[in-house]
Amino acid sequence: MSFISVLFALLLEQARPLGPGNPIHAGMRAWVRWCARNFDTNRPQHVWLAWSLAVGLPSVLALLVYWLLLTLAVWPLAMLWSALVLYASLGFRQFSFHFTQIRDALAQGDETLARALLASWQQIDTQELQHGHLIGRVIEASVLASHRHVFGVLAWFSVLAAFGFGPTGAVLYRLGEFVARYWQFKSLSQQQPVSETLQKSAYLAWTLIDWLPARITALGFAVVGNFEEAIDGWRQDAAQSESNNDSLMLAATAGAVNLQLKRATSNPDATQRPTPELAHLAIVVGLVWRAVVLWVFLLALLTLARLLG
Repeated sequence: MSFISVLFALLLEQARPLGPGNPIHAGMRAWVRWCARNFDTNRPQHVWLAWSLAVGLPSVLALLVYWLLLTLAVWPLAMLWSALVLYASLGFRQFSFHFTQIRDALAQGDETLARALLASWQQIDTQELQHGHLIGRVIEASVLASHRHVFGVLAWFSVLAAFGFGPTGAVLYRLGEFVARYWQFKSLSQQQPVSETLQKSAYLAWTLIDWLPARITALGFAVVGNFEEAIDGWRQDAAQSESNNDSLMLAATAGAVNLQLKRATSNPDATQRPTPELAHLAIVVGLVWRAVVLWVFLLALLTLARLLG
């Protein structure tokens, strides 16, 4: 059932509208803003209440609907509900759209446009980046976005669905990432000041939520790429005091495609790898798609084993 839900959600996701008009994203933003506006008093107990409402309440509601449908013995509707919630949580086009625009600009030799697109997407200054570092930043942003919008969502969906919690994991992961990013952005832009306590609490919760999915994604990239180099990059990064979920994934990615990435230089051998070039964008795309196929294949096997068992 999990496999069918994932496959159905992936197919639906390809037709999703992109941009501010997306009603799913508009609803998320409105809900998160309401929680911060009404419960953010800069006190720990209140900011955790705001986070719990913003992330926990929708997760619990998704679970209750799933359990209600199963209780009524309407398992096809329960499967459909899981697929729809997963569809709402996925965001393949949220990063592939930006990646494709930048890649096309670079392929046409318009580096100025590529820099502007990357700056707009990641909210960074790209003027001082050299050509190789520019492509490297595109790769880093795309890999992290593919994890947060696809692989991380699938990871928590699969883990909790295996224990009978339906689509709860997908909602928990997507909203956990969204509130940590959105509250920080709103505070920096002064559109809706958010207390530092709420920002730190949301980031801490997100780091804990992303711990397992980050390692699952890194392992997936290792399996479909250069396994030994990816695991070595993982091991080298984990030994660093400043290691975090993002750096671990980028270290594994750099090893999987034999590439030098600026944010994955904990491995001494990484400096001997090729610097990013335009052709490497296609290699990274291939890595991501092979990882998607691996996920679908594994979920199919797990679903089959559960049915036969």
